[in-house]
Amino acid sequence: MNVVLAPDSFKGSLLANEVCTIIKEAFQHEYPEATVITVPMADGGEGTMGAIVSATNGSVRYVTAHGPLFETRQTAYGVVHDTAVIEVAQVIGLPLVPNEKRNPLHTTTYGVGEVIAAALDAGYRRFVIGLGGSSTNDGGFGMLCALGATFTNEKGEHLPPIPSSLPHIAYVDMTSVDRRVYESEFLVACDVDNPLYGERGASYIFGPQKGADRETVRLLDTWLYTYAKTIEQQIGRSYAHMPGAGAAGGLGFAFLLLGGTFISGAKLVGEMVQLPEKIKRAHIVITGEGQSDAQTLYGKVPFYVGQLAKQYDVPAFLLSGSLGNGFEKLYEYFVTCDAIATKPMTVEQCMQLAHALLYTKARNLARILKRFS
Repeated sequence: MNVVLAPDSFKGSLLANEVCTIIKEAFQHEYPEATVITVPMADGGEGTMGAIVSATNGSVRYVTAHGPLFETRQTAYGVVHDTAVIEVAQVIGLPLVPNEKRNPLHTTTYGVGEVIAAALDAGYRRFVIGLGGSSTNDGGFGMLCALGATFTNEKGEHLPPIPSSLPHIAYVDMTSVDRRVYESEFLVACDVDNPLYGERGASYIFGPQKGADRETVRLLDTWLYTYAKTIEQQIGRSYAHMPGAGAAGGLGFAFLLLGGTFISGAKLVGEMVQLPEKIKRAHIVITGEGQSDAQTLYGKVPFYVGQLAKQYDVPAFLLSGSLGNGFEKLYEYFVTCDAIATKPMTVEQCMQLAHALLYTKARNLARILKRFS
C-alpha cells in the first residue's frame, strides 16, 4: 500500500515535517509493509520555505536583513533550481516581535525588500513569495523603499521606511526601483482576498491580531488610504481594491505594484513539491492541521489535499489537533475526520501532548488500514 502524508503544521506545537515523521513512525510500527511517502505542506505562511526546500531537495541561503522592528538579524531564503523562495514570516513574522512590543505602528517590511535584493544579486529572477504570518501593516512601503522606490514629503525630503512616514508621502518615484525587479517573476502565495483599506482592509481585519488597538486600526487604515492614493495617482493605475492587496498588512498591494501573480498558497506549494503526481499514485492520503473547521474550506492545506484526493479517487483521511464548527462539511472530501485528543483536555494540554496524541491516533488508523487492506 502506498500512503502519502501531506499535512500542514499543527501551529504552536508541531511543524509539518514533524507531523509527517510521527505518522510515519506509527505506520512503521503497525503496518511496516506500507510504503509511506512524506510531503510536508504549507499554505504560504510559516513553514512554506521549509516545506518546499525539503520536498524538492533545495537549499537554504542565509542573509543579513532588518527584522520587523528594524533590528539587524540573520534570516534566509530557499533556492529550488532557478527559483528563490521567500517566506515573509521568516523575515518579519509576528513571532519575531516580543508580545510587549507588538504594534504595527512600529513594524516594517523593509527586510523583505533586502532579502529580494540579495536574491537578485545572486542571480535569481523567479520568486515564490509566502505572504502569511507578517507582523506589519505598512502596505509594503518598507519593502518598496528597500528595492529603490523613492518617497518624499512636501519639502522633497526622503522619508524613512517606517509606518509613521505614510501620512507624509507627497511624491513617489517608482522609476527608481531596481530595474532587475521588473525583469523578475513574482508568484505570490496568498489565500485572502481583502483589499488594502476599508472595513475589510488590512488594518481592520488583521491589525488587531498584530497588536493594534481600535484607534491604531483607524489611524493605519487612514494612512494606507493616503499612501495608496498617492502612489496610484503617480502611476496612473489602481491596485488597492484588488483581491489580496490587503494580505500581510498590505504587502500584497506592493507585490501587485511589482506585477506579482497571486495564487492559492496550498496550490502553489503543492505544485512545487509535485503533490498531484504523488497523490495520483497513492492508495491512501493523510493530511491534517492544528484545527479543522468550516474555515478549512477557504484554501487551507487539508482542503487542497482533499480536493486532489477526490479528483484522483484516492481515499483521504484527516487527522487534526481539534475539530471546530462546521467541520462536517469536510466529509465531502475525507473518509474520516478525527481530532487527536484521547480524553477531555484543554487546548494547552493538547498542544503539549501533541506528539503522543498524534502518534496514538495514527497507530489506530494504521491498524484499521492494515486490517482491511
